[in-house]
Amino acid sequence: MNQKSTVLIVDDQEAMRDALEGMLTNQGYELAIATNGQEAIDLARQLLPDIILLDVMMPDMDGFETCQHLRADPILAKVPIIMVTALNDQDSRLRGIEAGADDFISKSYSKLELRAKVRMITKINRYQRLLNEQLKFKWMFENTDEAYLALNHDKQITYANSKARLYLNLPPTEAPINESFIKLISKHYHQVHEPSKTPVPIDEKLIQLPRYIVRPDTQTALPIWLRVDLMEISGESEEKSLVHLCNVTNTILAKRINWTLAGQISHKLKTPLLPILSGIEFLIKNHSKLPTDKLEEFLKMTYTGGTRLCALVDKILDYANVSNINKDTQDPCTLTNLLSTITTVKEMLDIESLLMLQQDHIENPDKFLIPISCTRIEMVLTELFSNAKNFHPTNTPIIEVDIEAKPDNLCLKIRDNGIQLSPEQLANIWIPYYQGEKYFTGEAEGMGLGMSMVGTLVWEVGGTCQAYNRTDGKGVVIELNFPLKTWD
Repeated sequence: MNQKSTVLIVDDQEAMRDALEGMLTNQGYELAIATNGQEAIDLARQLLPDIILLDVMMPDMDGFETCQHLRADPILAKVPIIMVTALNDQDSRLRGIEAGADDFISKSYSKLELRAKVRMITKINRYQRLLNEQLKFKWMFENTDEAYLALNHDKQITYANSKARLYLNLPPTEAPINESFIKLISKHYHQVHEPSKTPVPIDEKLIQLPRYIVRPDTQTALPIWLRVDLMEISGESEEKSLVHLCNVTNTILAKRINWTLAGQISHKLKTPLLPILSGIEFLIKNHSKLPTDKLEEFLKMTYTGGTRLCALVDKILDYANVSNINKDTQDPCTLTNLLSTITTVKEMLDIESLLMLQQDHIENPDKFLIPISCTRIEMVLTELFSNAKNFHPTNTPIIEVDIEAKPDNLCLKIRDNGIQLSPEQLANIWIPYYQGEKYFTGEAEGMGLGMSMVGTLVWEVGGTCQAYNRTDGKGVVIELNFPLKTWD
């Protein structure tokens, strides 16, 4: 907005060029000079001026021909051209109009007249250019798959494109938005990966740094993950911030599939695979010495292991199906399911010592419903128990699982007696894609996918996550809080 307008002066006579330049100097313009028609065309293509003052009477290529060439160039076709002429007859003006001139000024012009015309045309031209740019950007913003909002000083939304209105559950019109961005987005989303034991409300901190927010899944809609990016706008504009809501749902789901596959292959396939390999190896070495009944026994054992392996492969392929991963939250598990899953994961990972602490007054655990499937609970517990074992100095952790059921909340605390984490690790353990710190030990690179994926599974059902060091000894506490419903 503060950039100076460029005026291109075209005249073959030095005296006329100097006169025009003198009249427009110190008037807020950038002045450029051309001495003939071809030089004017070349310079106009380079500078794209806001206005051209074009002399009519020039040798070789006169002003009419120069104007025609300028109008034939698609980039220069709309640059305003004032023809400066000593010809006052009507035929010359008609010829100039046919060549594409916007206005005329006689060489007997006054300084005030010249300045007034140049000022008026440059303002109109710059306004038109600005309007065209705004229309182009508006079209781009309305037709992009990305969500953009503009906020004023009070964080009120002054503009939201169609994608942003969709994410914020607003009507797809340009009707005024009367709520602040923070209040509006907090109706549908909650902020994640903050080091707090309580649910994190969306507040002013949300737009200070790139943040992640999630809209939990419902019976009719899958979860949506958004990354919030902010750009401050300087100057006197009403808009002070531009917000980009980037949908990272597919990226998170893809990473979850990779994490799930890796975990299932690592933990579940080894169990049936070992007896198969051991049985085959024994048969290779001893088949000639074995009686028929023993040979049949080993073959049956190998077949049984193969059958189990096939079943597990099918289950893993089911995990890889994105639609199943999203839909399985619609089949919530009971407190009884949770207790049995804890035992299953303990046995699968060969955890030697696991203490389950449960409220004495929890009666009829089947009536308590957690809005997360048994499949996902198993994934969460497998990750947490695996960490406790893998990062224990001797791989023999003592794991305590503390379950506290309240009328509308289930608190699940998993404690180990291994190593402790640094404040930075604790602060960033849930952040998706966090790679800045070492994971649990000082040796492993990055946090990996595990804990951030645990976080996504919990957040998507409206729960919260917290990690902190034990105060009564070595080890870490992972605290998960889930909404809880009961059967009537």
